[in-house]
Amino acid sequence: MPLTSRRMRKLATILFALALLAPVQPARAADGNAVVVELFTSQGCPACPPAEAYLRELAGRGDVIALEYHIDYYDYAGWKDPFGDPDFTRRWRGYARALDARYEYTPFMVVSGGAHVVGSERAEVERRIRLKREQAEARPRLTLKITESDAVVTIDGDGPVGIFDIIIATYDGRHETMVTSGENRGKTLVNVNVVRGFQRVAQWAGDPITVKVPLSRMAGDGGCAVLLQRAGGGPILAAASADF
Repeated sequence: MPLTSRRMRKLATILFALALLAPVQPARAADGNAVVVELFTSQGCPACPPAEAYLRELAGRGDVIALEYHIDYYDYAGWKDPFGDPDFTRRWRGYARALDARYEYTPFMVVSGGAHVVGSERAEVERRIRLKREQAEARPRLTLKITESDAVVTIDGDGPVGIFDIIIATYDGRHETMVTSGENRGKTLVNVNVVRGFQRVAQWAGDPITVKVPLSRMAGDGGCAVLLQRAGGGPILAAASADF
């Protein structure tokens, strides 16, 4: 039966409504030129929810790899963060030392390993992201591919002289947690790209390299990111991410 203009309008309305109901999948940065934003937070930190909300926005952008690390520093204050990890606390403190922070604080946001910013200060974070994107520097080609069994990292091309760590961070997609005690008691916290595993898998010194990491060695159900970071916790030269 041919569609009348009335039926066509009705069909268009239904399709539009279905589009609104469809789940929105966050964009993932696919190439090695993405800017990495790392947020160090805790469900026990009363100042952190606004920064976590901002990270959710960053996670939907194709030019940013957004990672959320939960530290265990606040576990003494009445609420044990279920995602807190002492390894992430050590990375947070290492950044604070390397970036000459006057003191350790949260929400602590790091842009491509080179600058720290209070995670809720959106304008300053955006400025740092823009500066990093505009920075002219030699960097190798970095690709990340997920197969049925492995995460395959390939690096080739020219870059600066030095030793760089190849780091794989795996993360969950989204969590909602009802906090029943501590500073955030009564709040439902929404967290995305929650890092669940973090490992240095190799080092790169300028020669072409391919590294395969079995998916069986990875925690997390959302995806993974590869960071090419100057050894010792320095600036991140290149990065890429992919969904599982």
